[in-house]
Amino acid sequence: MAEANALRTQPVINLPDTDRAEFISKVYGHLAMAIGAFIAFETLLFMSGIAERFFDFVYGEGGGGGRWLIILGGFMVGSWIASQAAADIFNPGKQYAGLFGMAALYSLLFAPMLYYTFNFQGSGNVWAAAVITAIGFAALSAVGYFTRSDLSWMRPILMWGGVVAIGLIVGAVIFNFNLGLWFSVAMVALMGVSILYQTQNIVRRYPGDAYVAAAVSLFSSVMTMFWYVLRILNRR
Repeated sequence: MAEANALRTQPVINLPDTDRAEFISKVYGHLAMAIGAFIAFETLLFMSGIAERFFDFVYGEGGGGGRWLIILGGFMVGSWIASQAAADIFNPGKQYAGLFGMAALYSLLFAPMLYYTFNFQGSGNVWAAAVITAIGFAALSAVGYFTRSDLSWMRPILMWGGVVAIGLIVGAVIFNFNLGLWFSVAMVALMGVSILYQTQNIVRRYPGDAYVAAAVSLFSSVMTMFWYVLRILNRR
């Protein structure tokens, strides 16, 4: 009983090495599960024709900023709900609903851009973006995990950077202007900072039973980095 309570209340950094290693293993295992679910959902969207219809809805006749605002608004609300569900360490069913719900939301958000990329840019951009993101994530995770410096000072940067990014995205949708290459580069850098911070934060702040919530937070940063790396490659 005492060990179970420690897993639910104590930050992982205060647990024995064996419990800490098991927690990290579970986090990255569930991250891989979320990425696998994203690929499965995306495949289903393409095979069923939903991705094409979604692309036409966003970019076809009558499409525009209003539709993107609806999509982004729904995505943000859905992401918040999924994150809250994944953080409920006393309800495993809700945790996994949040994990797979987040994967489904990202597959819907990605569907129009992936459809455009596969049909007008070539699949090479998708695989290149995936490899670049995977290498960057692995390197940043290693730095975040093994560094002894406290990276909590990054939190205000992430908060303000996120607010500015959302403001620019909404402004671009409403006033129909292109954010350009450098915005994508800045977002890749911001997600790099996020991965560094979150990698250390999940060990220093999360309890041992919160591995699903930790995986969801990392999944969001990885997928956002992938999104902007793909945008950069599509602009070539």
